[in-house]
Amino acid sequence: MSKTTLLDIANYVNVSTTTVSMVLNNKRINVADSTRNKIFKAARELNYIPNALARSLSTKKSYTIGFVIPDIGNPFFAEMAKAIETEAEKQGYSMILCNTFNSGRKEEDYIKLLIGKLVDGVIISASGEKNKSIELLEGNDIPFVIADRHIYNEDNINGVFCDNMDGITLGVKYLIKKGYKNVAFVGADTKEISKNSRLEYFKEISKEYNIFNSELIEEEEISLEGGIRATEKLINKNLPIDVIFYSSDVMAIGGMKCLLRSGYKIPGDIGILGYDNIGICSFIEPELTTIAQPIYNMGKESCNLLIDTINGKRKDKRVINLTPYLVDRKTIK
Repeated sequence: MSKTTLLDIANYVNVSTTTVSMVLNNKRINVADSTRNKIFKAARELNYIPNALARSLSTKKSYTIGFVIPDIGNPFFAEMAKAIETEAEKQGYSMILCNTFNSGRKEEDYIKLLIGKLVDGVIISASGEKNKSIELLEGNDIPFVIADRHIYNEDNINGVFCDNMDGITLGVKYLIKKGYKNVAFVGADTKEISKNSRLEYFKEISKEYNIFNSELIEEEEISLEGGIRATEKLINKNLPIDVIFYSSDVMAIGGMKCLLRSGYKIPGDIGILGYDNIGICSFIEPELTTIAQPIYNMGKESCNLLIDTINGKRKDKRVINLTPYLVDRKTIK
């Protein structure tokens, strides 16, 4: 069965293809409401699907944006994707989701793919590996917004971030107030292009409050497995540890699994503090105390900033810094 065309609808309703095209594209045309309704009804009955490429070539807009993320397995990015898709739909845009598996090469390949598909703009959370993604977007005059992960050479860009310095400071002060002294920290692997590192901020702040111990620092990939491996390394050192501050909830949940299987009680033996406040934090046992990022607002602000730029409502570059906050649950005594 061949694909339904404008001509098929025109013949079905007995009008011209021009009339069908203008009605389906909501263009101004002097046509009776009854005819307009017949055209829409015929399109539904004949399962007509518009040719998005042809429309984008004629209108110079595809009403599609790309969202490039480093790891769909991390609920943080899944929740942000949900926010972006929801907000984009409100403004008549569709979203293409691209998962790079933290690979700079895949990130660059996806940027090329999105440019080839004539997307109107891109929101990107950097993989961390150096590549030409930003250069490609700028070279092809594609509006873009950097979300969540800072990158080097990010001057004169649109970006939406949560203040990691404030978040780590909030966490350290909270743990000190709770009476914890031997504070371990599990940070993310550092990459070539990432900056604004939570690990580096923890080193700075913990030294300021005289609780820094280099032997209680571990770096791993941001994943459940990474959290398990880092926690195993910490407990195998046989050093006094009162609490572990993880730079990601996903790592914290992996760490909790490791500790519980090793016979530790949480928070009785070791306290746990996460970072992000992904949805599952309030469903695990014990519920995870964490430094929260306003995930939905990050997605919403990124989407609105991008679409404003696409539509020419914003000429100047803008960086939006959102504020983290503490969510006190059950993993800190």
